[in-house]
Amino acid sequence: MAVRLRGRRWRAERERRRLEEAEDPAVVDDASAVGDETPGEAGISGPGESGAPTSRATDSVGQDDGIVSIVPATDTAEQLAVEEPSVKTRTTEQASRLVEPTPSATPSSRPSNVRPNMARRVVVNGLDGLDEMAIEGGDHTTRPLPRIIAVANQKGGVGKTTTAVNLGAALAELGYRVLIVDLDPQANATTGVGIDARSFELSMYDVLMRDAKMEDAVEPTSMKNLFIAPATIDLAGAEIELVPAFSRELKLRRALEPVVGDFDYTLVDCPPSLGLITVNGLAAADEILVPIQCEYYALEGLGQLLRNVELVKSNLNERLKLTTIVLTMYDGRTKLAEQVAEEVRSHFGDRVCRNVIPRTVRISEAPSFGQPITAFDPGSRGAIAYRELAKEVSGGAS
Repeated sequence: MAVRLRGRRWRAERERRRLEEAEDPAVVDDASAVGDETPGEAGISGPGESGAPTSRATDSVGQDDGIVSIVPATDTAEQLAVEEPSVKTRTTEQASRLVEPTPSATPSSRPSNVRPNMARRVVVNGLDGLDEMAIEGGDHTTRPLPRIIAVANQKGGVGKTTTAVNLGAALAELGYRVLIVDLDPQANATTGVGIDARSFELSMYDVLMRDAKMEDAVEPTSMKNLFIAPATIDLAGAEIELVPAFSRELKLRRALEPVVGDFDYTLVDCPPSLGLITVNGLAAADEILVPIQCEYYALEGLGQLLRNVELVKSNLNERLKLTTIVLTMYDGRTKLAEQVAEEVRSHFGDRVCRNVIPRTVRISEAPSFGQPITAFDPGSRGAIAYRELAKEVSGGAS
């Protein structure tokens, strides 16, 4: 006989059974099976519930003829009773796998054991299967002048434009004539050296798409020996307009040929993509400088960039080489930056510059004043870092 008790009645029934357990020792066995269970477990339905009996309650009740059976045992109840320990076992096993006991480990030592593995996995996965021809040779300190360097990385926000502008300014301080070619439609390099879009008539869009002469597009800056071929937002449409163009990948190379001898260094600031504009920059350059932000995400696309370098080298520009890698936004207070730098150096060796660019507020502020960091705050850490980088890239000139 099954009894369904609701509301106050099931609470009264539970209380009655607890009292019987305390007064009559003969009911102790039954009370241990029924009295301490929740309404659903004891076969007594709570408000709005249907009975969920267990075999424990039914078996112990059946042992004493003086106690009325509340709910007969069912297959479902038997399954629940059997599955309950297995669920607890699985939960325990999962917890043990997620949190392994490490008696000797301390909170500070555990991250240091995990993070290097993460960095190595990202680098290895990104560079797996890379043809080593793409990164052969190429000492960045012994190349003859003039030098055409493409500053490229398809990831945005790693310091390409900042490096192009400030390295160019630092090289100009050393007495070299430097041309910065702005191929980024955002035109950050153009505004970063103080050139207003309203102050020039021809831009790199006109050079690439309208066959304007490069010497007509070059603009002087406020710094001695530093020049720029400016960009405008029109370059955003050049990606599509270049598709049907004849010899579309070599337009920049042909435009630079008449003026390349007038400058010691030509720095091509490529956009954060692997499109036709970037391919033009790689096809025109002799070497590549890759800025790498000291974070794991900056490493993920490096392998794809180098595969594209190999494609350009084998099909368009056989003299192209990856010669220089610059670590940017380096924060010496964090273990993360140190580990990323270590991984990059272990893979690329002497192609990685000894001098790193620190993460400083002054470097971020300089573009808003239209000046390189070497002019905006000559004594800052960022200015010193870029001067040292210029000496290293140029072969130790002073």
